[in-house]
Amino acid sequence: MLDACRTRWLSEPAAWALLSRERIVACSAGARALGLAEGMRRSGASTLAPQATLLERDAASEQALFDAAALAVLPYTPQVAQYADHTLLLDVTASLTLFGGPRALLRATRQAVRACGLQVQAALAPTPHGAWLLARHAAARARRATLKPATLSRRLDALPCALLPEAEPLADWLGGIGCHTLGALRALPRAGLQRRSSPALMRALDAAYAPTQLATDWFVPPPSYHIRHDLLERLEHSEGVLHVAARLLEGLCRWLQACRLAVTGLRLTLIHERRRHAGPQEQPDTCLALALAEPAWQLPQLLAPLRERYARLPWAGPVVALQLDTQALAPQAPPSAQLFPDPGGSPADFRRLLDLLRARLGDARVLHGAAVADHRPENANVWAGADTPPCRQGLAPTPGERPFWLLDVPQPLPLQQDRPVHGTPLRLVRGPERIESGWWHGAFVLRDYFVAEDAHAARYWIFRERGQAAPRWFLHGLFA
Repeated sequence: MLDACRTRWLSEPAAWALLSRERIVACSAGARALGLAEGMRRSGASTLAPQATLLERDAASEQALFDAAALAVLPYTPQVAQYADHTLLLDVTASLTLFGGPRALLRATRQAVRACGLQVQAALAPTPHGAWLLARHAAARARRATLKPATLSRRLDALPCALLPEAEPLADWLGGIGCHTLGALRALPRAGLQRRSSPALMRALDAAYAPTQLATDWFVPPPSYHIRHDLLERLEHSEGVLHVAARLLEGLCRWLQACRLAVTGLRLTLIHERRRHAGPQEQPDTCLALALAEPAWQLPQLLAPLRERYARLPWAGPVVALQLDTQALAPQAPPSAQLFPDPGGSPADFRRLLDLLRARLGDARVLHGAAVADHRPENANVWAGADTPPCRQGLAPTPGERPFWLLDVPQPLPLQQDRPVHGTPLRLVRGPERIESGWWHGAFVLRDYFVAEDAHAARYWIFRERGQAAPRWFLHGLFA
């Protein structure tokens, strides 16, 4: 429960305690050193340890972390169930050999949950209730993975009866007859134990040792992703904001991986501190929209452009909450079937480079040439945004040769003995190509284009204006 408030409460020396209905339900080691314990009232805790920080339990944050843990282990099995006391049940029958064996699978799932900022106790056993009991027993840390029912029975027999919640009402009676372990409880005559105990205790004991059909609803990821993270302390520097944003992106990546989706657009909102007497000119919340040219579902693909885009934003004031929303989703691309990677990089690598450049330089500075259905050379290409898809409708192949460089404004050429001159007299080697277009725009052109060559064998694209009393020649392009 403290994980929802302080992700590193086990390693911090500070005293933290969590309250529910004015009573302590969880506390850190620093708080225990000051004499605080579960069940203590707020007034008593404040008197005993005034320096301890008392926090109200946040059920919404706990459930969000619980869902994040379920998402984190979904890659290992689709059968994940959420139980009371923040317990996750995984049916890994079909995954034991896929991930390197039971111990490797147990280690991988434990690391996945720890990556969510949670403390975890995990166990693997043939029965779900048996695995739960092994995970609860702190002394069984080195013996929490077993596949054989006989080994499971031997390890469960050594566990204390107090681990069974159903045995708590009978704790005094069991202690009085010297029954302290589950093995001793099983050794009691069953008929007599049924008369003195409850059916729930017998069912729990049988479920721990014998495989039973478990009726449960498996965890299903939500259809959309939206998360708001309220901070306990306001953030007054950009690195702290980026650290929290990275944690939100980690949760998004877990959801994307579980749903086999990728994101092409997301929005990060920084919610700033509101002053008590806020005026109309107060700084609004900062909204950072990120559009990706290539669908992404891994943290480096999302964090790098977000960091670059955030670096260009001015600091607008202390941040008290962050909100992350997905705006556009796409299916994840299947893995490449090529045996060897392309040495020049894949199209996806190029699009991710575009995302990084746009985040660093701005959308208005990352452009690409786009063709337009217009015969006039100066209007046949325009600069478009990097995320604008090419439009090929209505485009016909160019009938003649085109230069590699086109002048923005055609340059007039002088004449020498009725021949255009550019340094030296030009010789016409190809043409004419007649272009008559633009009358519907009020910019009607009548031109005859030629490929010309000078005395040094350099080639130029020139045209002669038609419809004039005296012919005029212009230089419009250069050939390589």
